[in-house]
Amino acid sequence: MAAPTRVVIVGGGFAGFETGRTLRKALPKDADTELVLVNPTDYFLYLPLLPEVAAAVVDPRRVTVSLPAALPGVRLALGEAHAIDLDRRTVGYTDPEGGEHTLGYDRLVLAAGSVNKLLPIPGVVEHAHGFRGVPEALYLRDHIIRQVELAAATDDPAERAARCTFVVVGAGYTGTEVAAQGPLFTKAIAARHPELADQKMRWLLLDVAKNVLPELSPRLSRAADRVLRARDVEVRMGDSVAEATKEGVRLKSGGFVSTRSLVWCVGVRPDPLVAGAGLPTQEGRLITEPTLAVPGHPEVFACGDAAAVPDLTRPGEVTAMTAQHATRQGKLAGRNVAASLVGGRLRRYKHHDLGFVVDLGGWQAAANPLRIPLSGFPAKIVTRAYHLMAMPGNRVRTATDWLLDAVLGRQTVQLGLVRSAEVPLDTATPEVPHRKPREVVENR
Repeated sequence: MAAPTRVVIVGGGFAGFETGRTLRKALPKDADTELVLVNPTDYFLYLPLLPEVAAAVVDPRRVTVSLPAALPGVRLALGEAHAIDLDRRTVGYTDPEGGEHTLGYDRLVLAAGSVNKLLPIPGVVEHAHGFRGVPEALYLRDHIIRQVELAAATDDPAERAARCTFVVVGAGYTGTEVAAQGPLFTKAIAARHPELADQKMRWLLLDVAKNVLPELSPRLSRAADRVLRARDVEVRMGDSVAEATKEGVRLKSGGFVSTRSLVWCVGVRPDPLVAGAGLPTQEGRLITEPTLAVPGHPEVFACGDAAAVPDLTRPGEVTAMTAQHATRQGKLAGRNVAASLVGGRLRRYKHHDLGFVVDLGGWQAAANPLRIPLSGFPAKIVTRAYHLMAMPGNRVRTATDWLLDAVLGRQTVQLGLVRSAEVPLDTATPEVPHRKPREVVENR
């Protein structure tokens, strides 16, 4: 008997998840096709709510959705993809226990996503922490609680002030949300420690841009700026970190800020896996046709942050690295892969912007659904409604967490599950144990 046609999807983020879900539905029921998803975790991560995980608003389990449960009919190959062989049509990956595996494919979808963007600033890699996954969010939550608790335990005013100072670099969506949630979180923690009654919880937001949330309209940017300043966040636009040390950060504008907390939210870069595939790239992203197919390799598709997809609404440009694009491209990739297998027509990716939402904590948010600018409570309703619609699972549990937070407040205990060494800023080069391969899975 002939082996079934195999489609391998690399990456289980927004793009890869939607590719698998759409492809499973688009294929004929009698199709002899095997779908395999290679991903280092067994869950899909809903990234937009990570700041709420770090601020103890939402339980980390709410932002994770089981891939085997959400994608029945798609086999999960648990591991980190590390090699693409286009000539042999294989994908090499390493499982969590160090075993080396090889998967053959008839169709390949590269949706490897992105990793933290690094800048050549002394000390940042050693002393800053990024914000790309559940471990980082859990570490940051524990770290903030720990710093406030250690501040309460010391009689040294300088040490207390440093431990109660938190620096966030990057005023995009993630950085702004972290900086907005931060003061509410530290206020809740400090309320449990009478010795900190007169201690200021200092939060700084740095960015070389002129305004916070430069991607949004000036009106919404100003609204977010007002919320931040109302919470005493020191918004320093046009400034950034020149050097990071164990004792604090030196700013480009001059001066030294004593702190034990440096949160790195300056953006993302494509996963280096795509550059190693030997295919043409644009700023680290695979160049694709509007159909998401890779030129010269009709059996290979790419989508999401890993792909430089032509933006047909802006000739000469490529789509931005956002969850909205990744989700839509994943759906198109699933349909186009199915069409390529049954002889159908491939469709081109053309998007219509639905707007963006930014949760600023408390009852504040900024949003522009269908280009209608909103701020304050109306934006909060739209933001939370959008997240509940966009999440592929855990909607009731997430809404319950929001309700409990509004009624009962936050739980401020550190669990100590994630250590600093386990969440390095440079997530692109994880240390993988080198062991003798235990298993090799070949296509034929």
